[in-house]
Amino acid sequence: MPGWLAFQVGRKGFVHSTRDRTLMKLDRNHQELLFEARPDVFTPYVAGALRWSWVAIEALDADEVADLVREAWRQVVPKKVSRAYDADLSKT
Repeated sequence: MPGWLAFQVGRKGFVHSTRDRTLMKLDRNHQELLFEARPDVFTPYVAGALRWSWVAIEALDADEVADLVREAWRQVVPKKVSRAYDADLSKT
């Protein structure tokens, strides 16, 4: 998308952002919880079978944003990559 900052693994995007809007590919169950608990921050974006989350990142602290970006990343990377990442985290 022209004018958008995109985070991708290969051709699979997981975060797309403009100056004032951010779209994240989050876990479906977590999305539903966030839509209900914080509708001022998280709103659904549906395009066909795809379900993403509009996220008002200015309402979040840096740790929350980092957690959400990692969650979105996990939606697109191979499971062996996320498992290796988790194993490295558990060593620290």
